[in-house]
Amino acid sequence: MLKSMTGFGRFDGIVDGYHVIVEIKSVNHKYFEFSSRITRGYGFLEEKLMSFTQRRISRGKVDMYVSIDNYEEGDVQVVVNHSLAKGYIAALKELGETNGIGGNISFDSIAHYPDVLSVHKAPEDEEKVWNVVSQAADKAIESFINMRALEGQRLFSDVMGRLDKILSIVEKIEVRSPATVKEYREKLENRLKEILQDRSIDDARILTEAAIFADKVAVDEETVRLRSHINQFRKFAESSEAIGRKMDFLVQEMNRETNTIGSKAGDSEIAYMVVDIKAEIEKIREQIQNIE
Repeated sequence: MLKSMTGFGRFDGIVDGYHVIVEIKSVNHKYFEFSSRITRGYGFLEEKLMSFTQRRISRGKVDMYVSIDNYEEGDVQVVVNHSLAKGYIAALKELGETNGIGGNISFDSIAHYPDVLSVHKAPEDEEKVWNVVSQAADKAIESFINMRALEGQRLFSDVMGRLDKILSIVEKIEVRSPATVKEYREKLENRLKEILQDRSIDDARILTEAAIFADKVAVDEETVRLRSHINQFRKFAESSEAIGRKMDFLVQEMNRETNTIGSKAGDSEIAYMVVDIKAEIEKIREQIQNIE
């Protein structure tokens, strides 16, 4: 089934003591392109997330946002800079003695000076963190893919409708094409009668000219190939693989066959039909630019 290249997915929840938010969105792109924004200190996750995402998504410019908060106890350490604290105490005593200022130096006052106390994040188990984030990312990607599939269904319906319309026009061309040969023969015969008047008309000559004309304007091969391309298009549309680029190639081939029909058929009715087919092909081309 077709999938769109645009989509959005989100997970927000607690996984093994971590509050994790994962948001993923994408827009059209010829290939797979990945970028991420991750909570500071968890940069080691970027490559893992890119590989993890690419296994599920083939095309599109994908942006992922990951926020991680560790709710487990003991995840931080408060460190005392003893030498700096001693330096502050000595400096305060010297300041008091020099200026005749009395007063007590408290632990609370020293602790408020810069860098006496510092908070350090305790080392985390990277494998555990990845296990947590991958679970959250999996749920966000699942939501993302579901949204892509819904949009893909809409694209599928639109493209199939346009293929049906093209097929109906092809059927009309196949009916009209032999009639142009008959009309040409009648015009040729009438023209010769005007020129030759009472003289006899060479029927063999007329048949030969009509046969040459029929060969020049015959579009049987082109309509057969158009039908084949449409059937192949339908098979692609039912595939679970990423088939956007294959569809793009088929559209080019359909356009080429249509142009050939237009150049070969010297008939105004067929020319108008060709214009209608090309209009539908162009609309299909626009739609498949958004197909994975």
